[in-house]
Amino acid sequence: MKILVAIKRVVDANVKVRVKPDNSAVDLSNVKMAVNPFCEIAIEEAVRLKEKGIATEVIVVSAGTKDCQEQLRTGLALGADRALQIETDADVEPLAIAKLLAALVEKEQPGIVMMGKQSIDGENNQTGQMLAALTNMTQGTFASEVEVAGEELLVTREVDGGLQKIGLKLPTVVTTDLRLNEPRYASLPNIMKAKRKPLETITPEDLGVDVAPRLKTLEVTMPEERQAGIKVANVSELVEKLTAEAGVL
Repeated sequence: MKILVAIKRVVDANVKVRVKPDNSAVDLSNVKMAVNPFCEIAIEEAVRLKEKGIATEVIVVSAGTKDCQEQLRTGLALGADRALQIETDADVEPLAIAKLLAALVEKEQPGIVMMGKQSIDGENNQTGQMLAALTNMTQGTFASEVEVAGEELLVTREVDGGLQKIGLKLPTVVTTDLRLNEPRYASLPNIMKAKRKPLETITPEDLGVDVAPRLKTLEVTMPEERQAGIKVANVSELVEKLTAEAGVL
């Protein structure tokens, strides 16, 4: 069984982002980029399923410029077998990504498609659900535990009321949550081996998908700075400040 893992190139989670002076976008010049942390968890889970003998091949895929090959090589160093880059200069939106993945599903016929539940830049939480709708595959979102049982994939989901366990008929789409696993670090030998693993480049036109943006960004601004908090000596002083200064009581 193949597992297709969709990953995204994002600003490293430890970097404090800046907005361009003209407020048109986030300034990405000289900024460290990385694999979206939720996608790293998806890679790790796919590799673990392969190590258990459940999967036969793990394929990582990403859409973007040639720069995203760096993140695909990271996926290969973490244990994926081959990589696919969908090369485009366009700012690809979630629906376009879902259409590209749907075309790849038809071509590669994976048993499982895994991806992070959301990216830390867009925070959209849409692509997995859209892909499942486009392909009529079952879906398990916010997965915190994954287990194969016969012809089903048992997924424990994190929901508002606690945990929900569902059985999914394969092929299926799984989006990963933080508690699913702890991704491994790529060793130096595996980083070197990753350079020799196959990385194929295709275009949206090869897959018959139009990725032209449908949305227009009007303005990007930094969030308002929060005022520093204060310490109060006792409950009476807290009530007084909430009443007289904050006006919330």
